[in-house]
Amino acid sequence: MQLYNLKHPSQKVSFTEAVKLGLGHDRGLFFPSEVPEVEDIAALLKLPFIKRSQEIVHLWLKDEIAHADSDMLVAKAFNFELPLNKVDDSRWCLELFHGPTLAFKDFGARFMAQCVNYLAGTEPLTILTATSGDTGAAVADAFYGLDKVQVVVLYPEGKISVLQEKMFTTLGGNIHTLAIAGDFDACQDLVKQAFEDADTRHGLRLNSANSINISRLLAQICYYFEAVAQFQAANPGMAPVISVPSGNFGNLTAGLLAKAMGLPVKRFVAATNSNDTVPRFLASGQWQVNQTQATMSNAMDVSDPSNWPRVVALSERMGWGDETLGGVALSETDTQDAMKQLLALGYQSEPHGAIAGTALAQSLAADEKGLFLGTAHPAKFKDVVDRELQVELPLPQALAVVAGKPVLSVRLQADFALLKEFLFAKLG
Repeated sequence: MQLYNLKHPSQKVSFTEAVKLGLGHDRGLFFPSEVPEVEDIAALLKLPFIKRSQEIVHLWLKDEIAHADSDMLVAKAFNFELPLNKVDDSRWCLELFHGPTLAFKDFGARFMAQCVNYLAGTEPLTILTATSGDTGAAVADAFYGLDKVQVVVLYPEGKISVLQEKMFTTLGGNIHTLAIAGDFDACQDLVKQAFEDADTRHGLRLNSANSINISRLLAQICYYFEAVAQFQAANPGMAPVISVPSGNFGNLTAGLLAKAMGLPVKRFVAATNSNDTVPRFLASGQWQVNQTQATMSNAMDVSDPSNWPRVVALSERMGWGDETLGGVALSETDTQDAMKQLLALGYQSEPHGAIAGTALAQSLAADEKGLFLGTAHPAKFKDVVDRELQVELPLPQALAVVAGKPVLSVRLQADFALLKEFLFAKLG
């Protein structure tokens, strides 16, 4: 698998190099030079999830990793269910929150951890990542206790839910967490500055576990195939419209890569909250990044999504236009209504999934059906769900065990000099 730097196409790397580097020169994203096409989609969709995922990953990595080894990586990473539940006559929800940290990020983080552990060799390395909520927990859980890896997670102080925070800030050991005085974009910028700084990048052997890392995208491609397989079991021969709750846009990028491989998806809907840079761009053609707003769907509080250049590059390569991707943004009031409307149908959702569900409903034509991604367990946003839906959610075991633990984070201003000082004092 060859990849190139979107900012500097002359920089070409293997999958192994891309996983280890995270980012290319000048903060450039790595992007595959070719997208493998599936020869027999119908046959692939008939396979069980794990077997199908192993075949998909092998298509991408067959030039670098032996089939048996890549099969092992997939089997160790994907060991939880992902049911497709019917919401009404035209909408289904693919629940991606049945992994250990109750969020879709478990797929990418666990697969990346397996890849890093497999490819790392004997040298220690540092995972540096930013989170707007669920990435931190998924990455921390996936890498916790690995001898060769130190993990540093940056998150916006006071801008993620208490239970989200508890899931990755209470572990200790090789997991180090920093509460940054700023929003997610400030956290992401600090990570990018660290990768640009040669002393930090080489001195600590930095790697990133954000959705900018190509290994995470490969993992996410797999559940789109599962979504369509389950959808077509209920709707034979129909290509669904898929609505994706979108923040940093790694999730949508994976879906588009799946479509490029041949997966029958009619089109995608980029569903956002009031941080609506992409829906506005799709409507007007003008890219304008506004100040990030804090919302109840905090994992999508991103105004300058890092993965967007990959969406543009793939769309240009495939010749896709407006028929492939649309955008819908919901206000806070719309989000409240979306949660209540789903509950009235007998389906309980947290804000992110509810936004995607309503965006799908607004986008479907009379003869269309589709699915939206449920990216987090409602209890991860217990305070919001309890308040808006007038319920008292019980805590799943994964949350109950951390709810009373102390937060171990260090508070830090959004200043790269301070971050660098901390990293070398702690890990250097």
